[in-house]
Amino acid sequence: MEMTSGQVMVGVGLIVVLAVGSQLLASRLRVPALLILLPVGFAAGALTDTVNPEKLLGEAFSPLVSLAVAVILYEAGLGLEIGRLRGHTRRVVIRLIWLGALITWLSATLFAVPVLSMSKSAAVMLGAILVVSGPTVVGPLLNFVRPSERLQRILIWEGSLIDPVGGILGALVLHAVVAGERKGIGSQLEQFSASVAVGAVGGVVGAGVLWLLMRRARLSEELATSAQIAAVIGIAAACDAIREDTGLISAVVMGMAMANLPGLDLPARRPFLDTLVSLIIGLLFVSISATVTPASLRHVVLPSLALVALLVLLVRPLVALVSTAGTDVRGGERWFIGWMAPRGIVAAATASTFSATLVARGVDGAERILPATFVAIVTTVTLYGLTAFPVARWLGVLRPSRSRPLLVGGAPWAVDLGRALSSAGLDVLMWAGAERQRARIEEAGLPLAAGELLAAASGAGAELEGITGVLLLTEEDDFNALAAMTLRESVEGAVHRLAPGSGSQGVVAPYTGGEPLFRAGLTWPELARRYGAGARICTRRADETIPAGHDVLFLVRADGQLAPVTHTHTPDVRPGDTAVLLGPPSRSPSL
Repeated sequence: MEMTSGQVMVGVGLIVVLAVGSQLLASRLRVPALLILLPVGFAAGALTDTVNPEKLLGEAFSPLVSLAVAVILYEAGLGLEIGRLRGHTRRVVIRLIWLGALITWLSATLFAVPVLSMSKSAAVMLGAILVVSGPTVVGPLLNFVRPSERLQRILIWEGSLIDPVGGILGALVLHAVVAGERKGIGSQLEQFSASVAVGAVGGVVGAGVLWLLMRRARLSEELATSAQIAAVIGIAAACDAIREDTGLISAVVMGMAMANLPGLDLPARRPFLDTLVSLIIGLLFVSISATVTPASLRHVVLPSLALVALLVLLVRPLVALVSTAGTDVRGGERWFIGWMAPRGIVAAATASTFSATLVARGVDGAERILPATFVAIVTTVTLYGLTAFPVARWLGVLRPSRSRPLLVGGAPWAVDLGRALSSAGLDVLMWAGAERQRARIEEAGLPLAAGELLAAASGAGAELEGITGVLLLTEEDDFNALAAMTLRESVEGAVHRLAPGSGSQGVVAPYTGGEPLFRAGLTWPELARRYGAGARICTRRADETIPAGHDVLFLVRADGQLAPVTHTHTPDVRPGDTAVLLGPPSRSPSL
């Protein structure tokens, strides 16, 4: 029965409210959004006819899902900056991608044929869909578990890369299955090659247009983001119109090209695009899970659980062992990698899109692809969400509870502060822009963060994984203020900056909020003046009497937590604390 305009308005509004409300609740509960979105969408679809995207949108639902997934895959493709993968991480992650995808695909396909009573074509499609994981699922889980920095970096990179790689694989498999219905190997290869070519050419054309726009038109960040969204949707729609489901290939190709084209300065943070992708993810999960009816699950749940058991207990540990063989990943780290492969949004969206195409073509068992994928997503997210932390603790791969601050600045007193914090037992990381300052940090024997600070912290890479707080100690007040506003959204812990100097002429610094470091008056010029006059930074037991003329800068707790002194707060001294002090000048500064 056709829905009235009022019912359509109520249905669309309810889907949006449920999507955003579920994400807000998940944020408050500090659990992956999938744990809320999936049951909410399923319940809404089962309890009411209003939340039924297939009735609300009709035949437009599947194309809209495909275009929405194209935007998600484009945004994921922007993270595929190959040059950021280096050394140990590169070797393990690349193996996890190609070996993991191959082993998972073959295992799921071979198991699905007899267990889920699928045709070979439908099983091949399901196996390709279950290859993907994704950072939207892995990231929140890892932030909750807090495994060692190396594990976090490997798993975040795998999740960032496997989404677009899985999207390409799924699209190629779909076209191979569709082409396989035609008689003659020559015709099959011709149709398959044509589909790949359409997607690849579309992606190259879209990337070329965007490259010219951003190089020549000097677009603002808002217009540049709008241009990217319009190009992705336009190219994906055009490719799909020419050959069905080639838009996903074009989207990934565009994202990868934009991430790696020379001379293109994409902003490190893309707030509007990030917000849009987050909203799309919520809408897709509620909409897609609402299309999974209890009747469709009746004969699929147990076989799908058996498939998930195979993937979780046998396939993923095998992938981890093979991928880490011959590397310095040992023992517990290797087994934890084998216990972290939840399925996410791309699996759900591609299952919805691809299964609809195969069902329409009469492929035997294609109607079980979406329910089986739904069961796999719910089961893996719930299983890993509940067990990842105790497993990590049992394996001994949890990150030490001690603070790991990032000190930004390379002035002599800042380097001296880094040495003092390091001597107090903290794992200090430093960053500076000027070569002279970077050389000073290395001469002091302190680890130096590579790359550009804001891009490393807020881009898709994992250079700053494990940082528990940032101390902005440069002499540029505006840089400190802007970096603080940017990094607060990206860094796990607190971000502190020096207060601007008295009478500061900075454009931003005097007008931004935040709690400045140290007591009032200890600005960069004052710290530099005192250090130049012979003052030095030292540590001593906090329960001892603080000598006259010394200023307390930090307390390092007995458990390794860093407690800074700020303009309005001086932390209480506890047994076992270490005080980090700035001593008085030993001589008068020269005039």
